[in-house]
Amino acid sequence: MVIDMKRQGKKNEAVQLPTEAELEILNILWTLGPSTVRDVHTASSKETGYTTVLKQMQVMVEKGLLERSERFRSHVYEARTAKEQTQQRLARNLMQRAFDGSAKSLVLGALSAQRASAAELAEIRELLDRFEKR
Repeated sequence: MVIDMKRQGKKNEAVQLPTEAELEILNILWTLGPSTVRDVHTASSKETGYTTVLKQMQVMVEKGLLERSERFRSHVYEARTAKEQTQQRLARNLMQRAFDGSAKSLVLGALSAQRASAAELAEIRELLDRFEKR
């Protein structure tokens, strides 16, 4: 279990990083927006049972990854943090654990692992220029 020690939200608690299965659920919720377990189960690419998805989402609520609204007959779940915020936490954690804290090594590793399109490289150059100006 990996924990990001950055404090999150009003509860001032350590936030656990999502597992692979939890990331799939988060990606579905980021795409669909607030959804029921049935919605997430239907959108899932894995052949997982409804009760397994339900249990996973209940655990994610306990971990602070999801929020559950009980205002409706069916409980509605949504991601507690924005996709970009979660991606930044994952990248920071990966950079520390696998790349000795080196942003350069992380970026080089990512670019050498999968070819980037010309449009992606142009966007990366723009982002680097913006970061450099800060």
